[in-house]
Amino acid sequence: MKKFVNDPKQYVPEMLKGIALANPDKLRYVPEYNLIMRADGPNPNKVSIIQGSGSGHEPAHVMTVGRGMLDAACPGDVFAAPPMDYVYETTKLMASPKGVLLLVNNYTGDRMAFEMAQEMSAAEGINVKTLFIDDDVAVQDSTYTVGRRGVAGNFFVMKAVGAASEAGADLDELIRIGEKVDSVTRTMGIALTSCTPPAKGSPLFEIGDDEIEVGVGIHGEPGRRRAKLTTADEMTDELLDAVVGDLPYRAGDRVALMINGLGGTPISELYILYGRAHEQLRQRGIDVGRSYVGEYCTSLDMAGASLTLVKLDDEIERLLEAPAEIAARVF
Repeated sequence: MKKFVNDPKQYVPEMLKGIALANPDKLRYVPEYNLIMRADGPNPNKVSIIQGSGSGHEPAHVMTVGRGMLDAACPGDVFAAPPMDYVYETTKLMASPKGVLLLVNNYTGDRMAFEMAQEMSAAEGINVKTLFIDDDVAVQDSTYTVGRRGVAGNFFVMKAVGAASEAGADLDELIRIGEKVDSVTRTMGIALTSCTPPAKGSPLFEIGDDEIEVGVGIHGEPGRRRAKLTTADEMTDELLDAVVGDLPYRAGDRVALMINGLGGTPISELYILYGRAHEQLRQRGIDVGRSYVGEYCTSLDMAGASLTLVKLDDEIERLLEAPAEIAARVF
């Protein structure tokens, strides 16, 4: 597998340096902690929002630092949770009088690092709370986690709490909003290929040219089943059936629909999936109020996609509509 890599051990630091150099007026890079933070942070008039997770899922999370989104991100190595001290030092650097909110995708290593960092930060008098995101419906337990995984639906939690924080909401209110959004968000993905971590240099798992992994995790974890490749419509329908039936979503609901690329899928193919999902939701009497198509939470170069639905109400829709600015994109 050919990649643009120098030293695999420097893959993440070199990426972070590049992000910072490309956005000198917006972002600050603290290499000691793999920290990308807002250049104007911490802001004493708002809660600081931090997320970490492993690298390899970009644009999550280091590329979603900016106004109305994250205040900082401190990732670990590729597919590895950040060390506890990265989270702890980031929390101290980003401490605001209004508090700090730690967003954590539900993986065992991430939970351990963030919970320990929260305890140590709280012991120093920092007002800090943690919110766990677990939107994946594919499996209950997997290689990296106990309970459901946090995947592309984390975008909607970031967006909602980020907007509320910019508007001056306190820490308890952000917890309420984040838990509310997580509770009405469901995701499932399909992989067409494996992915290749730079340090490994070969595919993370083996999958045949005529096979798909239904319900794959964003680290390549097994899903519900290995199946034969079929049509785009049939794959979309399987994702939609799993997601719609889990909450469940019902006729009359208004939803946000996201088709998220896993890193190696052309945008044209994502729109094919979106078109089918939109039509099928309309046939079920479910109204698509907001649409998201593109790469939001990837798995390096994996070919595949995930489908996310968020049940909207006036509050959630208002927060998703609020302006946000990050390094390379505007929402």
